[in-house]
Amino acid sequence: MSEKLELEQLPAGDGEPAPVGVNAVGDLRRLSAVPVDLSVEMGRTRMTVGETLELRQGSIITLNRMAGEPVDLLVNGTAIARGEVVVIDEQFGLRVTEVLGQPQAGLQEPPAEPTTAAES
Repeated sequence: MSEKLELEQLPAGDGEPAPVGVNAVGDLRRLSAVPVDLSVEMGRTRMTVGETLELRQGSIITLNRMAGEPVDLLVNGTAIARGEVVVIDEQFGLRVTEVLGQPQAGLQEPPAEPTTAAES
């Protein structure tokens, strides 16, 4: 029961198709009220079911990170940043030290030069 499905781009409001990639930040602002789940992951480990069943109060589980290493900030399960755990008024918090997927300050690539038509 496979049917070929064709989709067409919705108009921008004036009857013309919306240009792709133009004003993308403005489009994302429409999503600013959508709730997401944030979590901080300090490490992972792998155990067998048997090892998990043997866990008791006071058991210690070794994680795959060293003390002092940055922890991951996850949005809906996807890492978007790293940071360090802080304590604020007896509550844990996270100081973001690195946003993933963005060039670091001072290491940004220079903007690409505009291209021109090849000369004959």
